[in-house]
Amino acid sequence: MGSTVGMLLWVWIILDSGVCSVSLPDITDGTFIDKCVQEHNRARSSVSPAASNMLYMTWDEALAITARAWARHCVFEHNTYLKDASRVHPTFSSVGENLWAGSPQSFDVTRAIRRWVDEKQHYDHSKNTCTGDCGHYTQVVWAHSYKVGCAAQLCPNGDKRVIFVCNYGPAGNMNGGRPYETQGTACSGCAGTCVDKLCRNQEQAPQKSYNWTPDWDPALATSHSNYVVRGSNYVIILVVRPIALLLTFIAAYAVRYFYPHVFCYE
Repeated sequence: MGSTVGMLLWVWIILDSGVCSVSLPDITDGTFIDKCVQEHNRARSSVSPAASNMLYMTWDEALAITARAWARHCVFEHNTYLKDASRVHPTFSSVGENLWAGSPQSFDVTRAIRRWVDEKQHYDHSKNTCTGDCGHYTQVVWAHSYKVGCAAQLCPNGDKRVIFVCNYGPAGNMNGGRPYETQGTACSGCAGTCVDKLCRNQEQAPQKSYNWTPDWDPALATSHSNYVVRGSNYVIILVVRPIALLLTFIAAYAVRYFYPHVFCYE
């Protein structure tokens, strides 16, 4: 009985301390990537009336790296570096962003993206006006945004919430324009193959790998700190230890010189 109570207490302590937490997907997780892309394209292909210029959206590694870097800041605010495109993507001249925050238990890629899409009830395409928040939705269905990259970060700030960030290239919600056009039939206003009412252009679809990290990624500061610590250790090994060894020899010689009988054994 005592061992059972002890085990229950141990489990309670682990749960209460937050050791057991939701496992969040990495930006290289195939299932995570597929869900992000599928939910965006599902929303894009379901606009009504059908869009004549809506591009099919695919994953972009660099946008995901940017999303992860900003999520690591653990602030529920838009990326302050978006105004300088060169610091958020190697090639895009503009980058858009959507944010979601909630408890680890409530986080789900599909649920988070659909939360943005649900804003369509506040958007009137014919007038291009909003009666409430609809900027997340118009970014999701922005016709010319054809790349997306997302990331989720568990933040230890008090309530241990999850920050979910999606970045888009090129950015949507630009210059007060409509997110998509409806003149003609689906895909009639763009080149490429029409799949599920979306234009699939082979020149825009290929996946690229980027050896790139934003210079404001908090992980870089951590790596630099670790490098400084390791560098300090190397200094100790390469400089301090030889000096200590030399001083030891000098001390031993001095003792032998001034106290010659100390080292005599019978």
